[in-house]
Amino acid sequence: MTDTEAGTGVFPLGRSCPFDPPKEYAVLRAEQPITRAPLRTGGHTWVLTSHELVRQLLADSRLTAYRPPGALRVQDPDQLPPPEKIPLVALDPPEHTVHRRMVTNEFTVKRIRGMRPFIQQVVDECVDAMLADGRRSADLFTALAVPVPSQVICELLGVPYADRERFLHIADVLVDGVSTEQEVASAIGELREFLAELVAAKAQAPEQDLLSRLIVRYQEADAYNPEQVISTAQVLLNAGHETTTSMIGLGTLALLDNPDQLAAFKADPSLAPQLVEELLRFLTIADTVSFRTATADLEIGGVSVQRGDAILPLSAAANRDPAVYENPDTLDIRRSARKHIAFGYGIHQCLGQNLARMELEIVFTTLFARIPGLRLDAPLDGLPYKSDGMIYGVTKVPVAW
Repeated sequence: MTDTEAGTGVFPLGRSCPFDPPKEYAVLRAEQPITRAPLRTGGHTWVLTSHELVRQLLADSRLTAYRPPGALRVQDPDQLPPPEKIPLVALDPPEHTVHRRMVTNEFTVKRIRGMRPFIQQVVDECVDAMLADGRRSADLFTALAVPVPSQVICELLGVPYADRERFLHIADVLVDGVSTEQEVASAIGELREFLAELVAAKAQAPEQDLLSRLIVRYQEADAYNPEQVISTAQVLLNAGHETTTSMIGLGTLALLDNPDQLAAFKADPSLAPQLVEELLRFLTIADTVSFRTATADLEIGGVSVQRGDAILPLSAAANRDPAVYENPDTLDIRRSARKHIAFGYGIHQCLGQNLARMELEIVFTTLFARIPGLRLDAPLDGLPYKSDGMIYGVTKVPVAW
């Protein structure tokens, strides 16, 4: 394979269909599964589109996950900030190993199962509100997709009930597709201030929540740094809130657009785990999150990659690879989709994936059991899709029943 540039536009590419990755992915995967392409921010990146190559890259220790704020690549691998200034998702070993180990136990299957009654209660209350006063329509995005992950992450982190309205307001701004850059920047600043106050309070009086336990672990290891805990909390909020919100909204649309699959699920709700895995694979909303920079010369797929090169493994392309999935462009809730890379792969695989799976299973099972006649109340193509951020999604889901 030679160092040729893809003649398919500037990356990251936008979607032309609400549910499918850019059509150029299939062409590249078939003809040039690793190739050079121009970046929106200038310069070039290596683009990977096959399942095998994406997994290989994400497991390679000769790459850094760090990206400067607002940039898609590191200009110089020797000029990384000190570890305490880098969020957990962008840290490299050995620091990443130390800090991830501090929080991993909070997301075991057993601990997450303990949250099921609370999550079910939250979902039921949201559906109750949708059905209150005999109403027959709602915006499912604001009625269900936003409040469920918001309340769950508040409970997980131990946000006091008196402060949850403040947090929910911040979260609304961050996921609202019409928020201005200034509003988003202001919300991020307010979120940072909110988390700093929360961490300081937990350090003074630890309770039975994730943040308190994390602080105590750092204190016992004589390694407590408030900024590190604040940064980890912000990562958990961003990863556990926006992604699940997007999956609820877009996943509902995908099911309504595939009535045969929705009918199969209604007839057999025990398919919920498979349905969630297939939606994660099919939609792959965090397609371009895993940008990397090579910290050494390496070879990928027979191509020589130079130290300092940007690399973009496209998880949506990997999750539609026909070498792994039969009829990959078809939503099939009965398929085994557990090899998908929607949560990443390797040491940076999503910490909160067990929580996300449980939330989605409960949401879809409850929603279609309680409102079996749910239907979309506007043209699919006319809905507002969020295509300019790292997490793809929809910001309005008008439904009726």
